[in-house]
Amino acid sequence: MRRRLIVQLVALLVLAFGGLLATVVAGNTPALGLDLQGGISVTQQPVGEFEPETLDLAVERIRDRVDSLGVAEPEIIRQGDAIVVNLPGVKNQQEAIELVQVTGQVYLRPVQGCVDEGVQDDSSTTSTTTPGSTPASTDATATTAAPATTAAPGPGRRVNSTPETTAVTETTAVTETTAVTDTTTGGTTAGTTIDTTGDATPDSTVPGSEPPLLDTTASTVAQSDPTSQQILPLQGGGQCLVSPAVTPTGREATGAVFENDAAAQIIQGEGWGVVVGLRNGFDGEDLWNELARECVSRGSSCPSGRLAIELDGLIVSAPSVNDADFNRSVQITGSFDEDSARDLARVLKSGSLPVRMETQSVQNVSPTLGEDSLDAAIIAGVIGVALVLLLLVLYYRTLGLVVVGGLAVSFSILYAVISLLSRTQGLALSLAGVAGIIVSVGVTVDSYVVYFERLKDEVRAGRTLRNSAQRGFTGAWRTILIADIVSLIGAFTLWWLTVGSVRNFAFFLGLSTLVDLIVSYFFTRPVVLLLARTDWMARRGVMGIRPVAAGTAATPAGSAS
Repeated sequence: MRRRLIVQLVALLVLAFGGLLATVVAGNTPALGLDLQGGISVTQQPVGEFEPETLDLAVERIRDRVDSLGVAEPEIIRQGDAIVVNLPGVKNQQEAIELVQVTGQVYLRPVQGCVDEGVQDDSSTTSTTTPGSTPASTDATATTAAPATTAAPGPGRRVNSTPETTAVTETTAVTETTAVTDTTTGGTTAGTTIDTTGDATPDSTVPGSEPPLLDTTASTVAQSDPTSQQILPLQGGGQCLVSPAVTPTGREATGAVFENDAAAQIIQGEGWGVVVGLRNGFDGEDLWNELARECVSRGSSCPSGRLAIELDGLIVSAPSVNDADFNRSVQITGSFDEDSARDLARVLKSGSLPVRMETQSVQNVSPTLGEDSLDAAIIAGVIGVALVLLLLVLYYRTLGLVVVGGLAVSFSILYAVISLLSRTQGLALSLAGVAGIIVSVGVTVDSYVVYFERLKDEVRAGRTLRNSAQRGFTGAWRTILIADIVSLIGAFTLWWLTVGSVRNFAFFLGLSTLVDLIVSYFFTRPVVLLLARTDWMARRGVMGIRPVAAGTAATPAGSAS
């Protein structure tokens, strides 16, 4: 028993102080939030007509863009129809405005070629069906068409997206494929497939074109310019060289060709897919078919035969086009699951009615103000903890020193964990987070008080200190565990339902409570049990009560017996 207690204690001390030492040597420190290190707060307001879903998508796009640049703990909040973006550590106002400026505009851009992160080409497998027939594919890699679903506004064509196409916030790179053409005919269906399944050719050329896949003269940019040739990132990895978002006759190609009815649904024989209607007339179905003809013919602007769907500088899908005539609707199929299909449908909906955001205010938060707030929080925390420790030492005497050691271990673990999360996950410590840690000291002290009071009750009952320490912890542990679980549930609920500073408070409160559980069992328990075995503790009234042999009444220290 004694050996096991020593092993547990030493293991925790090595973990706590070894982790702290490694953190200091590595130069890791907790990243600070906007209110502590300063930065910029930008408020944006939509202009004109917009859908609530479109505004939600704008929030996601801002978050994606900010996260991709590694800004630690950005805060993106939707407040009514406004979007508030807090950027810790960003000092340039113009840089901040450009960072958060999104349009929600969807562009349709012919693709000249794509590469994945391994710099491989993508030559998509093509599957063509005859309208009015059911395909009987002989190639396992081709995706066969299925009858149009009732959700489509009318007879349409099927578009098979890249199988790895996923959510707007999670799209994978194009897979390596070899060009395969599979023509099938058969029974009745309304669609023609646009498919991107297949493997990449080993050379670096686009099928039907001589130049390298990615022209080195093209610019790689974060902001979209629909009027020029650009290299844009694929969602999830990779890049595509895309032509301007114009048709061969010079018309701008945007998501306005779609009706506002894009829907994710299960398509017969295909699984999850997206069905979207085409607007009637010159700027809808006719414009889409003009692009489709350019890609099917592998024209100069679309030698790859693929048409990219771009949202705010990011290609969310780039299906291949195998038919030049679409009638009233398009079906996009591939290896979608329900979530990814719904996200693509939301992108197409936003394209039909984009939202234009205007910057209403830009506020600088002074680093000096943040430093003052941090200093005040630290001073308040130190004074509060010192007063609590003084009271515990006066009341519990020697056992009060156990509390001091336990808090030192807890803070060592917290510092190392927070520094690690700041480095790897972009976690930032805000003023609310500091408050959460300080509040958690009360939770930790409660654990000690519960244990020590239970121990004193056992001693008063006439048991030996050694026996009282073990029995006291057994009884107190259930109370400590239940209390900490309740705190964790409350912290998780706050974290789940809130945003911003309240969420930061909840996270650090929950983290500190979890550390308290670990320290209570692996530090406080073995230390007190080991001390209770010593003759020095057994002889002295270390808690204001003199331990006595089992079966005799305990008397207050210093009184006659």
